[in-house]
Amino acid sequence: MRVLLIEDDQRLANLIKRVLKDEGYNVDSANDGDTGLEMALRGPYDAAVIDWMLPGRDGPSIIRAMRAARLSTGIILLTALGQVEDRVAGLDSGADDYLTKPFSFDELLARLRALDRRVQKTADGKELRVGKTVMDLGAHSLRRVEKKIELTKTEWDLLEYFLRHPGMTLTRQNILDYVWSFEANVKPELVDVYIAYLRQKINVEGMSDPIETVRGVGYKFDEKRA
Repeated sequence: MRVLLIEDDQRLANLIKRVLKDEGYNVDSANDGDTGLEMALRGPYDAAVIDWMLPGRDGPSIIRAMRAARLSTGIILLTALGQVEDRVAGLDSGADDYLTKPFSFDELLARLRALDRRVQKTADGKELRVGKTVMDLGAHSLRRVEKKIELTKTEWDLLEYFLRHPGMTLTRQNILDYVWSFEANVKPELVDVYIAYLRQKINVEGMSDPIETVRGVGYKFDEKRA
């Protein structure tokens, strides 16, 4: 499960990251609202834990923007506000759940597990379909026309990112951030290497290459060629 944490209290953020990573979650984090929203939109993430009070955009405005972008990310809102009307406002912004500070890490983990069960239930059998390219997320299988294609994990993550953003030009940095999850010391040239690998596997005789190079910028997955 890939989790985005947006929390400006660095001490608390470090504690949450350590707890989540110990439980096997992949965690990316931001400490202000504007950066957090940018990362959320570049996702996708399975879940997001978002503080209400943040520098820049606050939590509810981030959540509204995520829902406006049709992101299905499960969201837990952290708040120090205890009034019923505050909690209602948080849920009405699009959050799935909330935790009032201070909270126990056991409760946070329990709520993430519950959120994950809901995500898994709705994701069973879900497909990403662009043209004749079909990625079955439930079965973890891929086909283009009737050709079944086997991919490595990195190639799969790369193609999934393209299929979630068909027709959109994705910069090398966008791709690095998503596929390599903000790992340090990963060079942009690695994107070109894996694009070449992916092209070799998904191209079908008699059909055009659906991955278009946008010179000086990055790549996009052409819906008409897919």
